[in-house]
Amino acid sequence: MIKYLDLHKINKRFESQFKAEFLQFLDSGYYVLGDGTTAFETNYANYCGTKHCVGVSNGLDALILIFKAYLQLGKLNKGDEVLVPANTYIASIFSIIETGLKPVFVEPNVNTFNWEASTIKQHITSKVKAILTVHLYGQLADSEAVLSLAKNNNLLLIEDAAQAHGAENSFGKRAGNLGDAAAFSFYPSKNLGALGEAGAVTTSDTELAKVIKELRNYGSKKKYENVRIGINNRVDELQTYFLDIKLKHLDADNKKRRSIANQYLAGIKNKKVILPFYNGSKNHNFHLFVVLVENRKEFMEYLLENNIQSSIHYPKPPHKQKALQEFFKLKLPITEYIHKSCVSLPLNPVLTQHEVLKVITVINIY
Repeated sequence: MIKYLDLHKINKRFESQFKAEFLQFLDSGYYVLGDGTTAFETNYANYCGTKHCVGVSNGLDALILIFKAYLQLGKLNKGDEVLVPANTYIASIFSIIETGLKPVFVEPNVNTFNWEASTIKQHITSKVKAILTVHLYGQLADSEAVLSLAKNNNLLLIEDAAQAHGAENSFGKRAGNLGDAAAFSFYPSKNLGALGEAGAVTTSDTELAKVIKELRNYGSKKKYENVRIGINNRVDELQTYFLDIKLKHLDADNKKRRSIANQYLAGIKNKKVILPFYNGSKNHNFHLFVVLVENRKEFMEYLLENNIQSSIHYPKPPHKQKALQEFFKLKLPITEYIHKSCVSLPLNPVLTQHEVLKVITVINIY
């Protein structure tokens, strides 16, 4: 069986280092916001090219903390509108609503699965104060054009970079450094995945980073001195030790992912399967390799019959979820088509050449 994702095999590569780091963590006697967190925050900020990285509990909390900090700084106000791609994972929408802001759904380009600056521009009104751009499936979303649009309209630009670790634009700038602030998830399945829950905010805005650091830790600058009404969204100290190990291998893993993606793109010739757009650059880390098929259930069952697992990201669009029933009446045909047709093929850095070729062969005779 070719597994869709074998996390055990992915992490097995680092087992001896994990064990050594765990012993260091254990011996330190400091298990919350200690040296491991400080080291990872420094290293990940340097990797992304930002002045600051703030480790937090997960990717959703990273987004929520960004919005909460901007509200406390007076750069956003309750009720302000935030533009967001309609086909994103629902966490992006939740972060906006949770902080008293209003999401405005924008359709993506069906070829890239990401939105474009020209479409975003059509939705800008006096009520819109921020853009939440999502680098879906690991591909940067028209980054330079969206940044220019945000600047020209005096809008905050926040990146949902939960899937885009290490993706670079044409100027060599990485995800996390393409707007005012960015949120990352280090959920185990991500390209840079922890062995549990973890996330981070990256930014070069020193004031914003300071507020987020306070908010994540009960609103305190130092113990028992609370300057804000905060929450407990601290990153797990142990996870930062593991993440720091894997960070050193992220670029190599992304290179392997792009290599496999290129094999799929060159080798899959079945007209029933619509392949994703890719321009051959580092702007895609191929967190996911998503194809579109008309009869998804039949296609996935066929793959499984041939011992190939697949997945769906995501089976139902946010505006059709019961939690967001206030948006049920929205007409978003491109988003709905993508969610009805998308299938994620196996793609990760531990896939063997034999497995890659089998996936190609099986799909071509579908």
